[in-house]
Amino acid sequence: MGERRSIPPWFALTLSLTVFALDRWTKHLVETRLTFFDTVHVIPKFFDIVRSQNPGVAFGLFAQSDSPWRPMILIGFSVLAILVLAILLTRIRRWDRPTGLGVALVFGGALGNVYDRLHAGTVTDFLDFYVRTIHWYTFNLADTAICIGAGLLILSMLRTPHVT
Repeated sequence: MGERRSIPPWFALTLSLTVFALDRWTKHLVETRLTFFDTVHVIPKFFDIVRSQNPGVAFGLFAQSDSPWRPMILIGFSVLAILVLAILLTRIRRWDRPTGLGVALVFGGALGNVYDRLHAGTVTDFLDFYVRTIHWYTFNLADTAICIGAGLLILSMLRTPHVT
């Protein structure tokens, strides 16, 4: 059997911090240059940049909850996820490249969204894709990194031979 090639820990950390920095930079641009009423048409009838705040989690889950505990619960789960991902990153040498890259991307994206949640209580979203009247949920760079990272983790699990 061939040896698994992993990514170096320094690369995983650099990738995570780069995702975090790019996420913060793009959110800052949106927050300082757009109002909640502005729309920048990037690709007409397909892709806009807007400014929205998501008080919930992925796909707007829990956004409509009026529980006074919602912010604390979401922050608690987010911080717990960050801690778990940080622990996973310490074991990066044991994994193949897609797994290591996946965990690094998810970690960087999670840092970006947790920062928003801690700083403002909501997450800034701005990427708006749609076809006619069908809109995808507005999202941000951190969400993109999390989805790509999760996809890499799933692909890695599907292609890794399982020992029985």
